[in-house]
Amino acid sequence: MTDEALLTAWRDGDGAAGHELVERHLEAVHRFFANKVPHSTDDLVQKTFLACVESVDGFAGRSSFRSYLFAIARHVLFGHWRDARRDFDPLTVSAGVLLDDAHSPADRLSQREDQRLLLRGLRALPLELQTLLELAYWEGLGDRELAEIVEVPEGTIKSRLRKARGLLEQQLATLATSPALLESSRLTLEAWAAAIRARTGIEGGGERR
Repeated sequence: MTDEALLTAWRDGDGAAGHELVERHLEAVHRFFANKVPHSTDDLVQKTFLACVESVDGFAGRSSFRSYLFAIARHVLFGHWRDARRDFDPLTVSAGVLLDDAHSPADRLSQREDQRLLLRGLRALPLELQTLLELAYWEGLGDRELAEIVEVPEGTIKSRLRKARGLLEQQLATLATSPALLESSRLTLEAWAAAIRARTGIEGGGERR
């Protein structure tokens, strides 16, 4: 069943359909938070799905269920950091600044040095740009879906993605301890994204420039 069919059944009182819809997207929502918070992501994931349950009748269907869910997750994430820091601004403050020990749950899942370097590079970006890159590459969301999540025009999304890729290149060049590691980390973004999409059955999100 498609997300939309499961959502319709859920709205009609089918609890099993709601459970299947949550399970289908649970890993992706965990992944969304994993490189942006210092400890367990469970509380934020739970808040995201609770907000989804509470507002599901208000979903108008103008976007995909995934973009609707990630919009909620983004709101939960930014709310979490606004509660922790009065000066939080997702367009200027990075997760690297927010994380005291420079580690996140995602680090513990990464076995390779180039992957850990990429995670650090992503965390050095303003949180909004990090979020856009991860949703674009790892989750395969297109510019239109990203625009719906962030509530800005598609042209703004394209501009922010270009800026994010440029800043990531600069961070990787600064953080890499060798030319070989730098080159490997550059290749890792596309390869890792492809592996995630293949493992989770996500379509789309091909090479981006």
